[in-house]
Amino acid sequence: MINRRAFLRWLAGLTAAGLAGVAYAGAVEPALRLSTVRWSVRPRRWPAGLSLRLAILSDIHIGPPTVTLGRLERVVERMNALRPDLSLLLGDYEAGHPFRTARVPMGDVARVLAGLRAPLGTFAVMGNHDWWHDPAVQESGQGPTFVHRAFADAGLTVLENRAIRLQTPPGAFWLAGLGDQIALRPGRGGRTAWQGVDDLPGTLAQVTDDAPVILMAHEPDIFPTVPERVALTLSGHTHGGQVRLLGWSPPVPSRFGNRYAYGHVIEEWRHLVVSGGLGCSIVPLRLGVPPEITVVEIAAPTAA
Repeated sequence: MINRRAFLRWLAGLTAAGLAGVAYAGAVEPALRLSTVRWSVRPRRWPAGLSLRLAILSDIHIGPPTVTLGRLERVVERMNALRPDLSLLLGDYEAGHPFRTARVPMGDVARVLAGLRAPLGTFAVMGNHDWWHDPAVQESGQGPTFVHRAFADAGLTVLENRAIRLQTPPGAFWLAGLGDQIALRPGRGGRTAWQGVDDLPGTLAQVTDDAPVILMAHEPDIFPTVPERVALTLSGHTHGGQVRLLGWSPPVPSRFGNRYAYGHVIEEWRHLVVSGGLGCSIVPLRLGVPPEITVVEIAAPTAA
């Protein structure tokens, strides 16, 4: 039978462990750690001889203390050192929590991101926070947002319901970017429900040949409606749940819960990779899913 003194020691130890965990989740993992997470994806109809390395950054949520401009500069340097064929930005550049200690001008963020280097270019989509934090577009119900404008001024290409064909010596492929699926909040501009600015059919209608398609979509919830014609869908938004224990996240900002919370998902021959992202939303805490640069190596299937 446990005595009172032993119980108090146990309780003190449990409390100390809990406080240490909170301190780590608030001060260490989100602000000091950075992982490079690699996925190898081999879609069924990907052409032989065409191999690509994609370096992906999602959910920056710029703002100290977790993501400073200096930290973003170091992330860009690390992405460039990976020597990707393409650098891709998956949205939510604006901060998503009220605990940031200073606001970073989006023009400065765009300038740093314009330093990404890849032979096939750097391309971006917007996320929900990039729309939500712009009162003017929430009222009017249409873009461009101030993040769109900052990116354009910095020479960054945003693919908003747009597909472009990229040619490489081994062959061509299409890169498509989807508008945000929950861009417009209810209660503004006369809206009574969430509205997206996404147009998946219209985006894929721009694909005019049988070259493979890579789709950038900030939220992964679009994935069940993405046809097999799309070789790979790339998403962010979830932050891997931001708290991830034993491969499971208690809260996930997706109507599918943990189904598309993080990582490489294969359903009916269709491939999805969800990045854990860089920053924080709601609260400046991360635990069990460190900030990451996501690298995707895409190639043809190996022979059985």
